[in-house]
Amino acid sequence: MAVGSILENNGVDVYYTRTTDIYESPYQKAQEANEVGADYFVSIHRNSSPYPNQYSGVESLVYSRYSPAAQMAYNINAQLEQVGFTNLGVNERPNLVVLNATSMPAVLVEVGFINTDADNELLDDRFQEVAQAIAVGILNSL
Repeated sequence: MAVGSILENNGVDVYYTRTTDIYESPYQKAQEANEVGADYFVSIHRNSSPYPNQYSGVESLVYSRYSPAAQMAYNINAQLEQVGFTNLGVNERPNLVVLNATSMPAVLVEVGFINTDADNELLDDRFQEVAQAIAVGILNSL
């Protein structure tokens, strides 16, 4: 919601697939985006690993590294790196529904690891800067 607010304040029409903490399947989210005719789809998540504090950093996932979505993903990661996250790169994940069932360029952003203390501290302490970084990465791609 914080990222969407920043984008809206910069003249971007934003459609939220959800505004509450009620689960929607990835397929539902992709279909909603297709139905409204979105230009881009950005899904914001937290990563996880088998063991606490095993990994740290931000990663963005795209269907193909040779797509408009990839450029947006690189821009988002670069901005999040400036906030203090380790940049784990942009990776192809063509098997993810939100990346392969959307008819527009789609990016899934993993904003740190939810089971890594340093990533949680960074997100908590600099939340507004994190939201601004994601928004700037998107705006720089439009």
